[in-house]
Amino acid sequence: MKSELHVPSDLNFLNIVESWLLGCLKIQLGESVDWSRQSSRLRLALVEAYTNAVRHAHKDKPNLPILLRLELKDRDLAIEVWDYGEGFDMSTYFPPNPVEKQEGGYGWLIMNRLMDKVEYQLQVNGANCLKLEATLPELVN
Repeated sequence: MKSELHVPSDLNFLNIVESWLLGCLKIQLGESVDWSRQSSRLRLALVEAYTNAVRHAHKDKPNLPILLRLELKDRDLAIEVWDYGEGFDMSTYFPPNPVEKQEGGYGWLIMNRLMDKVEYQLQVNGANCLKLEATLPELVN
C-alpha cells in the first residue's frame, strides 16, 4: 500500500497529518496491531519530522508544501517527509547532552529511539527527504 499527502507548512495541519498516517495504517492492518502502543510511537516520530520541516526547513517559506509518503509492505512501514528548504548538514549534528541543558537537537534522538531506521537525504531533485522506517509487530494475545 502506498499513499501520499501534500500538506501546507502550517502546524494547524498537524491533526490531519496524524489522522492520515494512522487512518491509512488501520485500514490496511486492522486489529492485527496493538494500536495503543504503536500509534503513540508513530505519531510522535511523524510529528517530530513534520514540525521540524515546518519550523526549520520552511520557516521563511510557509507557502511551500510538505510532501508525506507512506509505504507499507506486509508489516514494514516507511514514511518519507519531503521539504524544499536548504537542508540540514548532518555532519554538524551532535546529540544533546542533558548535563548542558541544551535546548535543541532532541528530535533526531527521539526519532532514532522510536523507529528502526532514520535516514536523511539532502537535496534530492531540489528537495530533502527524511525517511522513517519500522516494522510493526503483530498483536500478541
